[in-house]
Amino acid sequence: MAQRGIREYEGKKILFDGLAKTIPSFKGKSEKLALVKPGTDPKQLVKDHPWLLKEKLVAKPDQLFGKRGKHGLLCLNADWKTAWKWISDRMNKTVTVGKTTGELNTFMIEPFTPHKEDAEECYVAIRAYRDYDTVYLSNKGGIYVEENWEKVKETHVPILSSIDDVKLNMPDFGKRKAQIEEFVKALYKVYAEGGFTYLEINPFTFSGDDIVPLDLVAKVDDTAAFECAKVWGGLEFPAPFGSTHTKEEDFIRGLDEKTGASLKLTVLNPKGRIWNMVAGGGASVIYADTVCDLGYSKELANYGEYSGDPSAEDTYQYARTVLDLLTREKGVKGKVLIIGGGIANFTDVAKTFTGIIKALNEYKTRLTEQKVKIYVRRGGPNYKEGLSNMRKLGETLGVPIEVYGPETHMTSVVSMALGGKKK
Repeated sequence: MAQRGIREYEGKKILFDGLAKTIPSFKGKSEKLALVKPGTDPKQLVKDHPWLLKEKLVAKPDQLFGKRGKHGLLCLNADWKTAWKWISDRMNKTVTVGKTTGELNTFMIEPFTPHKEDAEECYVAIRAYRDYDTVYLSNKGGIYVEENWEKVKETHVPILSSIDDVKLNMPDFGKRKAQIEEFVKALYKVYAEGGFTYLEINPFTFSGDDIVPLDLVAKVDDTAAFECAKVWGGLEFPAPFGSTHTKEEDFIRGLDEKTGASLKLTVLNPKGRIWNMVAGGGASVIYADTVCDLGYSKELANYGEYSGDPSAEDTYQYARTVLDLLTREKGVKGKVLIIGGGIANFTDVAKTFTGIIKALNEYKTRLTEQKVKIYVRRGGPNYKEGLSNMRKLGETLGVPIEVYGPETHMTSVVSMALGGKKK
């Protein structure tokens, strides 16, 4: 499972549509949300969203960071002209939020909800853990929720339980208790059905008799893309604030979305000398952690994994993408490629190695010119055939390939690749 942040704009669209099905009286409308990016035509935006000219508005960056109020990045109670100027003045500008510096390039506009900040801001969040979800609830929300964390009440919801059968641990909401309980349980259903791993509304407030979610932060399990396709629509996974996706990362992400397998790639340091091509999400963490534990974190070039029995073609495309990155910086000395993994349950090792071997042969010249050393460790279905094919490749590829099976620990292979001895 990979937890991926999504924009508030898209999170609210999912939330509003889901809540409307469970709570018929819910007033939030996904149609009353507008997204502004570089190049957005204001005339067309108003044409698509005529409510922008009729209501007081909120404008804010929508780039996966919080505490926008504390950083002066909220435009409140504005008319359309004021909101558009506020966005235009900040579009493509560089700002620092906490310790992260990045460019503002995506904003959201929604209707403004008047409320009493101190008395009418509440907090709710739901987070996924291994065996349960936790619902966090407080009657003291807003920008100072962390300072009032002792007021937050927690409720554990076991994975196989129905939220309708769970008694919520609730703070004092006075006469609104029943209404908020209904809202939180409906929220949990949207969370569960929408593939969320984290969903925070801080704050939610009140407009007359209605509950209004104001600011939202959300993450989803990207492996739920197929199951949640109708709920998500064309859900976008933007890069975290302060970073951008490389074209190679976007390419692998596109492959991942088209296959039932899992293909992940993050470029950490394109000039690094240690490259991993690892099968399995858990194994990928072990390999990367071992590199860092041995003191080579600054030389680790990438993080990623392929798993779920990808086809030979998908594995080939994944491998050639990694190899192209690995061989691009010609001046880096001592490059190593670790083709690793744990002991697979159902992934056909020989089949996936067919794709990797094809890519290695394609990049033979660049690999030999740069004197790349290759280390292989794998186990699972047809692993002996796969390892045998790798050994045969080592006889013709022109670069050294050391091949190990499940009798050798994963961490040992990393140590050997980085100059240590076999344990």
